[in-house]
Amino acid sequence: MYEFITGFMFWLALGVCLIGMAVRTILYFKGLRWNLDRVAYRAYPARGFKGAIRSIYKWILPFGTHGWRKQPFMAVLFFSFHIGAVFVPLFLLAHNLFLKEKLGFSLITINGGVADFLSWLVIITLILIILRRLALPEVRILTNWYDYLIILISAAPFITGLLARYEVGNYSFWLLAHIISGEILLFAIPFTKLSHIFLFFASRAQLGMDYGIKRGGLRGTVMDW
Repeated sequence: MYEFITGFMFWLALGVCLIGMAVRTILYFKGLRWNLDRVAYRAYPARGFKGAIRSIYKWILPFGTHGWRKQPFMAVLFFSFHIGAVFVPLFLLAHNLFLKEKLGFSLITINGGVADFLSWLVIITLILIILRRLALPEVRILTNWYDYLIILISAAPFITGLLARYEVGNYSFWLLAHIISGEILLFAIPFTKLSHIFLFFASRAQLGMDYGIKRGGLRGTVMDW
């Protein structure tokens, strides 16, 4: 069982995730049309590139946008969750040993204490996000079972990872559950809202180009819209 899910299933999940997201990213940009989106992407590449970079870095900077500053509680939840969700899968020592075995390279690593803290941070912030969805009418009305399923898929690798880490009950069971839940997450990324892991950068780049070229970016020029 272990050999199967760390062998064939791992490669299948990774392939589906990477190929699926490559296709979605290509289709996203191919779907842009200057006459529909009203942005002359090719006519002003330098201005568009500058706007794209500005849009991305402002949104990945805590409180870097007016939106984050207007909702400080949500901003803290967002960044707390994503810091853990990125750092633990990529930089946990055990994951990098597995990466080295399978792909022949590894990344820098974080120690177990930091990984534990970040994993708990992910779980706590997801609980707070659920409570926020239940408590605020304007958010609750937009939430359905699908949103909770995405939260469950996102949380499962961290919950099972901590249960295996602390050897709660059967270690082998929780280790297999951790690996399987991680692979389910990889499978889900191209087909669900989790695709924002990649498409966030595409959409922010497009919006940044929009604002950099049209919405005030070329104010004072003879550009006619």
